[in-house]
Amino acid sequence: MTGPDIWFVRLGLKFYDWHRSFTLFGIEIYYYGVVIALSMLLGMFIALRVAKRTGQNREHYYELAIWGIILSVIGARIYYVVFAWDHYKDDLLQIFNLRAGGLAIYGGVITAFLTMLVYAKRKKLSFKLIADTVVCGLIAGQCTGRFSNFFNMEAFGGYTDGFLAMALNLNKVSGNIVTQELLEKSFVQDGITYIQVHPTFLYESLWSLGTLILLLIVSRKKKFDGEIALLYLIGYGSGRVWIEGLRTDQLKWFGTDVAVSQVLSGILVVAAAVFLILGLIRTKQGRTEAAKWLSREEAAEKAAFWQAETNRLDMEKKERRKKAAAGKKEETKSESDK
Repeated sequence: MTGPDIWFVRLGLKFYDWHRSFTLFGIEIYYYGVVIALSMLLGMFIALRVAKRTGQNREHYYELAIWGIILSVIGARIYYVVFAWDHYKDDLLQIFNLRAGGLAIYGGVITAFLTMLVYAKRKKLSFKLIADTVVCGLIAGQCTGRFSNFFNMEAFGGYTDGFLAMALNLNKVSGNIVTQELLEKSFVQDGITYIQVHPTFLYESLWSLGTLILLLIVSRKKKFDGEIALLYLIGYGSGRVWIEGLRTDQLKWFGTDVAVSQVLSGILVVAAAVFLILGLIRTKQGRTEAAKWLSREEAAEKAAFWQAETNRLDMEKKERRKKAAAGKKEETKSESDK
C-alpha cells in the first residue's frame, strides 16, 4: 500500500488516493465547487434564521441571496484575475474556467456589501440592519467554504513542524505555490516526496467559526444597527492579517511583494474599529440624553401628581369647612326657632 496523499503528521490523520473530483452520470464534478455550493446554502440558512429572530421579512433575503450569490462569485473571480493577471494574460479564455478554481474571498465580500447597499436603497430598507443579518451567514459560509482549498490541496502556508502540520504529496500539488524552503525541507516516506506545511485553510476555518459564535452572541444584545457588520470586518480581517502572512500563494500588488489581501485586511480592521467606537460613543450619548429626558419627564409627572394631590386635599378641606359651616348655621336656626 502506498503512502497517503494528505497527512496530518502530529495528529496521525491520513488521507489516501486523493482526488479533486468525482464522476456523476458521466459528468466530472469537482469537490471544490460542491463545498462552495454547500457553504452558500449554509450561509443563506443562517442569515434567514437571524432575519426571522429579528422580525424581518425573510422574502427580502431570498431575493437578495439570488443576486448576492451570483454577483459575489463574479466579484471573487474578478478580484482573483486582476491580481493574478500574469496567469491569464496569454490565455484569456481561462478567465471563464471557474472549474479550475481561482476565487478570492475578498472579491466576493466586497461585491456582497455593494449588492446589499444597492438592494437596501432600491427597497428603501436599512442597509445596516441587512448587513448585520447577512454577515452572520457570510462568515458561516466562509468557515465551511475554506475546505474547498483542502480538497484542491492549495491555500497552504510555509514550512512548519507544529501540532497541526500537514504533509502533502508533492506530485499532487501545483508547483507554482511550492516555495524553495518547502522543497529544501521536503522528505520521502514510502517512496513519496512530501512537503510539510501550515494548513492555513484550517486556521481560517477555525478563526471564522470563532468569529461566527461571537457575532451570534453579540447580535442578541447589539447596541446599534451596523455593529455586527463592523465586528465581522474586525474579526475576520484580524484573522486574515496573520493567516495571509503564512500563505505561499498570496496575491501580490502589481510588481511588488505586498500581499493585497493582507493590507486590505489591516485597513478594514482599523476603519471598522474606528466606526465601531464612534457608534458606541453615539449610542452611549444618546442613552444619556434619553435618560436625562426621561428624568425631566418623570420630575414633571411627579410635580403634576403632587400638585393634583395638593389640589384634591384643598378641595376636601373646603368641602369639610362648608359642611361644618352649614351645620353651625342649621344649629343656630334651630335655636332661634325654639
